[in-house]
Amino acid sequence: MRLLGTVDVVVDGAVRPVPGQRRQAVLAALALQPAQIVRTDLLIEIVWGDTPPATVGNTLQSHLSFLRRALSDRAAIRARPPGYSLEVAGEATDVQTAERLIRDGTRCADPREGAARLQAAVDLWRGRPLADLTDLPWFDDHARRLDHLYLHAQQSLTRARLALGEHSQLVTELERLRGQYPLHEEIHRLLILALYRAGRQADALAAYQELRRTLDAELGIEPSLALRELLAAILRQDPSLDLPPSLAPAPSRAPTGTAPAKLPVPAQLPAAIASFSGRDRELAQLEELLPGDTAAGPARGGVAVISAVSGTAGVGKTALAVHWAHRVRESFPDGQLYVNLRGFDPGGSVVGPAEVMRGFLDALGVPPARVPSGLDAQVGLYRSLLAGRRVLIVLDNARDAEQVRPLLPGSANCLALVTSRNRLTSLAAAEGAHLLAVDILTPAEAQDLLAARLGAQRVTAEPAAAREIGDLCAGLPLALAIVAARAAAQPRVPLAAFAAELREPDGRLNALDAGDSVSRVREVFSWSYRTLSADAARLFRLLGLHPGPDVGVRAAGALAGVPTERARSLLAELAGGHLLTEHSVGRYVFHDLLRAYAAELVAAQDSEESRRAAVHRMLDHYLHTAYAADALLTRRRDPITLSPARPGAAPETFTDHQQALAWFTAEHPVLLAAVEQSTADLAAHAWQLASTLNTFLDRQGQWPALAAAHTTALNLARCRNDRTARANAHRGLGLAEDRQGHTDEARTHYALALELFDELGNHAGQARIHQNLGRMSSARGDYREALDHAHRTLVHYRAVNDRGGEAIALNHLGWYHTKLGDHRQALSHCLRALALIQETGDPNGEAHTWDSLGYIHRHLGQHGEAVDCYRHALDLFRITGDRYSEATAFAYLGDTHHDAADPDAAYDAWTRALAILEELGHADAAPLQAKILENLGRAPKGPQGSVKLLDHRLSPSNSRRAGK
Repeated sequence: MRLLGTVDVVVDGAVRPVPGQRRQAVLAALALQPAQIVRTDLLIEIVWGDTPPATVGNTLQSHLSFLRRALSDRAAIRARPPGYSLEVAGEATDVQTAERLIRDGTRCADPREGAARLQAAVDLWRGRPLADLTDLPWFDDHARRLDHLYLHAQQSLTRARLALGEHSQLVTELERLRGQYPLHEEIHRLLILALYRAGRQADALAAYQELRRTLDAELGIEPSLALRELLAAILRQDPSLDLPPSLAPAPSRAPTGTAPAKLPVPAQLPAAIASFSGRDRELAQLEELLPGDTAAGPARGGVAVISAVSGTAGVGKTALAVHWAHRVRESFPDGQLYVNLRGFDPGGSVVGPAEVMRGFLDALGVPPARVPSGLDAQVGLYRSLLAGRRVLIVLDNARDAEQVRPLLPGSANCLALVTSRNRLTSLAAAEGAHLLAVDILTPAEAQDLLAARLGAQRVTAEPAAAREIGDLCAGLPLALAIVAARAAAQPRVPLAAFAAELREPDGRLNALDAGDSVSRVREVFSWSYRTLSADAARLFRLLGLHPGPDVGVRAAGALAGVPTERARSLLAELAGGHLLTEHSVGRYVFHDLLRAYAAELVAAQDSEESRRAAVHRMLDHYLHTAYAADALLTRRRDPITLSPARPGAAPETFTDHQQALAWFTAEHPVLLAAVEQSTADLAAHAWQLASTLNTFLDRQGQWPALAAAHTTALNLARCRNDRTARANAHRGLGLAEDRQGHTDEARTHYALALELFDELGNHAGQARIHQNLGRMSSARGDYREALDHAHRTLVHYRAVNDRGGEAIALNHLGWYHTKLGDHRQALSHCLRALALIQETGDPNGEAHTWDSLGYIHRHLGQHGEAVDCYRHALDLFRITGDRYSEATAFAYLGDTHHDAADPDAAYDAWTRALAILEELGHADAAPLQAKILENLGRAPKGPQGSVKLLDHRLSPSNSRRAGK
């Protein structure tokens, strides 16, 4: 996909234009965010603005179908609720290619190779980016970003060509750029330098004066310090301007005829770790900081920082840094400097820059009498000594960027490696540091570490125990090293015994103790914990009560009873100290050992009353928010009544279906964990949370999870003899068993729920049960019985004046009538249902009603009307995230196209249905899959490639799934 000019597609080297601005806008909106979900409502707003047409859903589907054909890949654009994503392997757009070429070109140690890559990047621009979409506001910012990217590429290319001595050829191009960007100082600097090197010193001075006048007139400022220094260098005809640094002789070598400077070669690295293993990805990223041929030139300039999101205590940052430093020390023949900055020392003895600087100057051979008195002067001397030398500086365990900044070299020949528990992002922003995240070990890496320390024979002799040790240590290298050290000291004790010790709920941190402060996991964690503010420390402890697997900002605020913005700042403090990881925007997680540490702290330092209040606030937040979200998904009355939320719970509110769906998508693992971990005194929260999950988990096809949640809820309800809780748990279990094809179990649960709802006089609950029983009767072909259940559903919904439920019941009556062959009466029921459901605003119910109307019109021979109805249904099913219903609607749409003698459209609809069904693995899918496969086999020759697809679909494994 090409965006750097007009918007079009290139397939196998051939350009395929994309006709129509709307289609181009759909393609560009997805291509600018590859592999990311673009919400349907946002996509519509981007393309059509605030006033989309009434048929926007169908039109969008048409555009997407065209684009899939244009890309020759039907899977390139995927429907992923609540929107769509572009999923093409490799570099799908010219923007991605340009960004890679620019990144590689600017990092190349060889200017010739760098210039070639940068020229290739510049050549990708074919005019103004997104040229066809200039009148659509959303694309303005993207076009400006791509303009800036082009300018950055041009400047980087110019610098590379200057390094190759092409100054004369560059003058004309730079003068053109100066005309376009009269206030851009870097363009002027490059032009002045090119003019000077071309022997045009007077023109170079005139160019400087012109810039000076322009800046003064437009902005009232002087040129930057860098430009003023360039002017001074030109005036004194500084020899350093004559050749680019890549062609200059290494300053560390003395001129011919003079004695070379004899400076000591420091070798301060700690001892190498003999049993180091794993970390291949991180080591490869560090290797990128070095040139391919270390003899050909210096290391790439900059600072490498081991830190960032997952760099928690004990994750092995120092081990990685020291191991890599030993591995590459031959690339730094002028020495290696090392210091432990003690940024998180438990005694608080942080090493200041001045103390480190005196040690470094001493290692570099500076006599004490020659050391200047002030830190700034010392830094200047230090950087002068390093100029032209190739030295590796390892700054371990830094507290913050300010502690590090004076110790960084000024020479690009040197490389500084900094480790810290804090994110040193300011070094990336100001000094161009390369940020590298060090995460916990993968299971395979954990086994490698144990094998390296204990011997492969011992680990392979007890593979299950070794894997369990890796899991119980949460992949934390420090924890694994401690267990390995204890096991090595007791070679006759089986690994299973150490695993059993770690398995003890209250003993895991006790087991991870090798005898001193740096080898006790609990104490190492405490070094980071003690640096927190009081409020952040309290939130960290309370997170030990959270069920996991992750927590959002609002839920954390409810747990602590603080406003959302305060919670956000406290979470940022915890993430900055690597006690939490922000694994996605606004969502935080910590590994199991930190969770155990937090749980230990909260039990010891917070009262039972405080802990109980925090848990209740958190569960109230989740329950009331889930209830509000479910109400938007179902749009009808549910048979549960909530108690008021406690102060501080701050439940979220939603304005539309998409927000509710997105919340459930992010939070349902937490809700399931909350149900699973509930105790008898929290039984009401448990069953009510499980009930709010019914619709979402059902539509997402997560029926085993739904069954597990309601099994827990039922057990708790029985303990408390709560009939309402039991009725709802049986209802949820009936739904889960029904969806998994366990019809006998489903009917048993439904019967128990119906009896209890009848005893309670709960009409809404009875209506839901009859609705589900009707569906089960329909599934086995007993439409008369299904019709009876639909009538009972209607009676119960009318008894509580639930107009949304009444509409659903009318649709079911219509569906069962049409299955019995009474299409005219079915049409009457479904049209009444549609009018009522559009009045109440239930998108999923409306989708099912359009689906019924499509089926009815098809059987009345009205194929055009049927196709329109199915398209309405599909638009809504995508919005609601009802994947199975989307699949069946595609299947019925394929049948309709087949009846209307449109084989290509039938092929497209059937294969899309089949893809969704295979993804879901639904128990009812087999007969529908078999039917689709049979129809595909009978279909006339469709689009190119259909035979290949059939060969795949009818492979033995897929045939068995289809019931063949």
